[in-house]
Amino acid sequence: MLTIDELKFDSHGLIPAIVVDATSKKVLTLAYMNRESLGISLKEKRTCFWSRSRQELWRKGETSGNVQHIRTIVADCDRDALVVTVDKEGPACHLGTDSCFNDPLFISEAGEPFSVEGLYELLQGRKENLPEGSYTTYLFQKGLDKILKKVGEECTEVIIAGKAQDKRETVYEIADLAYHVLVLMVEMGISVEDIRTELASRHVIDHKVKQEKMV
Repeated sequence: MLTIDELKFDSHGLIPAIVVDATSKKVLTLAYMNRESLGISLKEKRTCFWSRSRQELWRKGETSGNVQHIRTIVADCDRDALVVTVDKEGPACHLGTDSCFNDPLFISEAGEPFSVEGLYELLQGRKENLPEGSYTTYLFQKGLDKILKKVGEECTEVIIAGKAQDKRETVYEIADLAYHVLVLMVEMGISVEDIRTELASRHVIDHKVKQEKMV
């Protein structure tokens, strides 16, 4: 394990810190730490940076409530940059977005890799703009009862395919179900993070139960 004294701070006494979401692996922000803010971060296990614009310590979330709880801090091979992996509460960016990195400079023909978060954001856009000819628009216009009916239908399709032990068909139907569940989430204002947090809490409970059984 490294110590702060082994890190290389620049001429201003700063070291860049790339903050990454522990679950989604998404880059949240790039900030800077000095020795004091890094020491506070290690002690409190939540991110504390040095604000270059205000020339003062900045505990992430002290005014917004969007705290970042630290999982790991890893230095690069030159020990002059850090990757800080966190569990976040709320958006990372002061603009209210999940990440500070939202403006593409280049995207290859292959496009961005698929993610559940990306699909969720697309569905949010469908609900806000309601483009004509979109099946998703149709669902949002029909409302909650129609969406719930489709979720129920897709559940049945998953059961039928699974009972038949048809792996390919089951994958197809699970994908359909996942899509309709995401539509339901958008309709009800349930975020991917809400589900992730719930699953994480269940993981902790299961772990404790397992330990108790072993004892």
